[in-house]
Amino acid sequence: MASKYLTGVGSESKQLATWYFTFAAILFGAQLLFGLVAAIQYVMPGFLYGVLDFSIARIIHINALVVWMVFAMFGSVYWLLPDETGIETVGIKIGKLLFWIFAAAIVVVVLVYLFIQVGPADATTIWFITEGREYIEAPRWADWGIVVVALGFVGNLFLTGMKGEQTGIVTVLMADMIAFAGLYLAGMFFTDNISVDQYWWWWVIHLWVEATWEVFVGAIAAYGLITMIGAHRKVVEMWLWIEVAMLFGSGILGLGHHYFWIGTPEYWWEIGALFSALEPLPLVAMFIHVLYDWGKTQGGEEARGNNVSVINNKPAFTWFVLNAFGNFLGAGIWGFFHTLPQVNLYTHGTQFTSAHGHLAFFGAYATILVGMMYIAVQGTNGIKIMKNTKASIWAVSLIVSGVVGMTVALTIAGYVQVLVSRAQMGATWAGYFDGQSGMWFSQAMDWRLIMGVVTFTGFIFLAKDLLTTGKNPVHER
Repeated sequence: MASKYLTGVGSESKQLATWYFTFAAILFGAQLLFGLVAAIQYVMPGFLYGVLDFSIARIIHINALVVWMVFAMFGSVYWLLPDETGIETVGIKIGKLLFWIFAAAIVVVVLVYLFIQVGPADATTIWFITEGREYIEAPRWADWGIVVVALGFVGNLFLTGMKGEQTGIVTVLMADMIAFAGLYLAGMFFTDNISVDQYWWWWVIHLWVEATWEVFVGAIAAYGLITMIGAHRKVVEMWLWIEVAMLFGSGILGLGHHYFWIGTPEYWWEIGALFSALEPLPLVAMFIHVLYDWGKTQGGEEARGNNVSVINNKPAFTWFVLNAFGNFLGAGIWGFFHTLPQVNLYTHGTQFTSAHGHLAFFGAYATILVGMMYIAVQGTNGIKIMKNTKASIWAVSLIVSGVVGMTVALTIAGYVQVLVSRAQMGATWAGYFDGQSGMWFSQAMDWRLIMGVVTFTGFIFLAKDLLTTGKNPVHER
């Protein structure tokens, strides 16, 4: 049912955005739930033995992460498009139809993962159960479905962008979403040569996620700052274009740090190491840019004698600020820890990678997408000033504590693997098991599970806050 506050130009697009955000939140919960199952199975291998294999729980955990973020990204674009262009999204009925097709396909894929799980070693499994490629395990039919939905989404964006006002934010999104849709194709074919196959697979993992998604985050951050604190458009769009230039440069050539160990020419060592080291720089700029705009706008109000906060949505702004910190720490610092080939020789494939992955995906993407959900909840419920509630404070505190706790635990586990399995035992089969059975490793995995429970508890508070905002009298209307 449409909200009574969603009226006028863009109401259809914003309604579609709320559908995408709702489904994204459900998948977010599924991602955390199946992550908990996998974490329990890591410390208690007999848990759900014969019912749900660890590999399946891990597949759902990782793929739900990717898919809920894609849903939330589409929702973010459908939400901001009318505000930026001044018109209703062109082809919105097709957009709504594609949403239901997309959501139904995801449900079918998850049910197949849960109830069929494995198939014969032939094309049947690739087409109807799983492709078996890490992070993008969706069966082939679903792959093509994602491409069709993405093309429809890009069509909505382009037709609206060309017909309405063309702001810098919309222009960047139009260019970025072409790469977003196109780079996914690199992960949809196989070659007999494993090095060549991995070469293209990394395009999806690195260019798709670390380049196009990062640019997307820059555009969303710009829109959010204008919406929440009234930041000057020329300032945020100037930073957006700088970030786009730096992210595409470091993101594309920084891809080389994944080429160290798959048989590509040795010049990728220097290229990958250099440009990977530059990747944190635009993230630092983004961080400075958020605090600068906030401080400047707030200072202007205080100079005029207005003792009021310039932030009209404090929960959303909290998540946006966390994005600036988390992006820098997770993608920048934790990524740089093991991006140089001399270090990566020992850390590759250890829990260091998991530590980086957990903090990077949360810091760089999950935070700002949750912030966009709060912006949508504010608009959907006609709230003028949205304040923090007990539930929103508990949610952000527990989720951040849980994710940081998991990151620290996995970093300790990775350090044990590097020391025992790689440095002392020389990456042998026996060294792998010695590293896995060490006390520090075992305790680190126990703490990873405990912090996972903390994170899931925070998600329950987040869901409660998002669902009860409309009836909460603390907000000003």
